Amino acid sequence: MLFVACRNEAPAPTAAPPSAPTAEPTSSSPAYLNPALPTAERVEDLLGRMTLAEKFGQMTLVEKGSIDPADISALGIGGLLSGGGGSPAQNTAEAWLEMVNEFQAEALQSRLGIPLIYGVDAVHGHGNLRGATIFPHNIGLGAANNPALMEAIGRATALETAATGIRWNYGPALSIARDPRWGRTYESYSEDPAIVSLLASAYLRGLQGRI
Repeated sequence: MLFVACRNEAPAPTAAPPSAPTAEPTSSSPAYLNPALPTAERVEDLLGRMTLAEKFGQMTLVEKGSIDPADISALGIGGLLSGGGGSPAQNTAEAWLEMVNEFQAEALQSRLGIPLIYGVDAVHGHGNLRGATIFPHNIGLGAANNPALMEAIGRATALETAATGIRWNYGPALSIARDPRWGRTYESYSEDPAIVSLLASAYLRGLQGRI
């Protein structure tokens, strides 16, 4: 499975949602909070400040229903995800955005203020969101074998996922199924690596934009 961050801009929501919290640098801020510095310099500065426990925390990914939100900042957790059924009580785009932003605000209360990365399974559409567009499974899309269609699906998925505050999509699946007895054959575009590469690349262009 290839994990991809969605880079497309989200469409304007129907109601004004809370903006995503960020750590604001000041004149006395450490180098890692200075966006004007080279990325490598910022990374080196941040790593030099982190304890071993904080590094463990940043490498930890937790399902959102399996953690006390206060532990996100206390343990310096680096990532959360919504697994199957991992939607907020009110399953709307606005409620998703509010939920993700609340988790993000908690992460920024940690000693170093490192933001979370939040992920979701949106392999063939943002399926956890009520009313989202759901597309055929990969086996059906592979049968269509249409790269332009795959790019359009990626674009639509990115927009609907980003509208809920999520930039990390656990897709596309790059499975190359050769034995139909495997229980997740439907996640494979084809048994031909060339077709898998062609369609997955098109889907990625839709998710990320042409960067």
